[in-house]
Amino acid sequence: MSGIRDRVAVVGMGCTRFGERWDASSADLMVEAAYEAYEDAGLESGDIQAAWLGTVSSFRTGQPLAEALKLDYIPITRVENACATATDAFRNACYAVAAGVYDIVLAMGVEKLKDSGFSGLAIAGGPGSDVEPPTPPPSQFAMAATRYFHHYGIDYDDGKRTLAQIASKNHHNGTLNSKAHFQREVSEDQIINAPMIAWPLGLYDCCGVSDGAAAAIITTPEIARTLRDDYILVKGLGLAVGAFGVLRNDWDFTYFPETVRASRAAYEEAGIADPRAEIDMAMVHDCFTITELIIMEDLGFSPRGQASADVADGAFSLEGDLPVNTDGGLKCFGHPIGASGIRMIYEVYKQMQGKAGGRQLQKADLGITHNLGGRPGSFTCSVAIFGRPD
Repeated sequence: MSGIRDRVAVVGMGCTRFGERWDASSADLMVEAAYEAYEDAGLESGDIQAAWLGTVSSFRTGQPLAEALKLDYIPITRVENACATATDAFRNACYAVAAGVYDIVLAMGVEKLKDSGFSGLAIAGGPGSDVEPPTPPPSQFAMAATRYFHHYGIDYDDGKRTLAQIASKNHHNGTLNSKAHFQREVSEDQIINAPMIAWPLGLYDCCGVSDGAAAAIITTPEIARTLRDDYILVKGLGLAVGAFGVLRNDWDFTYFPETVRASRAAYEEAGIADPRAEIDMAMVHDCFTITELIIMEDLGFSPRGQASADVADGAFSLEGDLPVNTDGGLKCFGHPIGASGIRMIYEVYKQMQGKAGGRQLQKADLGITHNLGGRPGSFTCSVAIFGRPD
């Protein structure tokens, strides 16, 4: 297996402002993201040979992307894979280029959630439906939080302080990003004293429900060099889908095995032996603050049970040795489900080009993105690793 490493490049990206976009339709959002990507790459819609559309709730086919961008008669594939949807659309586009089938392709992620009335809580099937009423996501991750605190002997006050430090960090990063849904500082005490949603997770421990779109133009490194000097390369891709976690005797909610498996596959492909030392930045799926905490251990950034100490030390802040969610994360940038993964790639792309403004990192040579969707015990996890050309 030759792998994807250094076989595809990202030459253009676009991302809308995330938030309550009552003024824009899904088509408007896709146009906004795509045309920023076109301008960034110096390309036009006629240069796109195939496209992949990631969306969870908006469409049944890829046709709306064709209509919005006037991409008549080219292959367009709709992808849905829970919160990993956008990165999986990107992954499929990368494989098509690496296989030599196409030279220049588009990966688009979009979601229009506010108009749908979606609150972020799971919606069960109607009368007579075979769909079992699911546990709402805040309750699912609250179980992970209570189990994690119990397993590592962390009392409530200390645990809440750690989660508040994560939320406050991401709120701060969001203030430095004009495209983020939420752009104001929130203190640790405000977070700790906020209304409870699902004990021990309060209002500020939960990400928002947002509208938005993000796009990436993918090509070969050979073509990329003719378009720009500051393209970025895909170093590794990993995808893992769990099925039986809740039925296993050795799984206890203190880690997410899908993240472990997907990240290890991506690390192997990218040639990464020590992720904490080698990776410069991470955009991870902080749907809840406890999720970010556990992900730090699952990705190998912190030893098991020690992520709280790294959070307290500021290791994952903009000034730390491994900044995490530099653009505000899901917590503050927002979470239009089908767009979030490519939004994360957008941030890595801008950081590597030195175009991240007030949140720009001094060292941004190797970055990772991570998405986790579904429910504990049966997640889908996508991981992507990016680097500058040598």
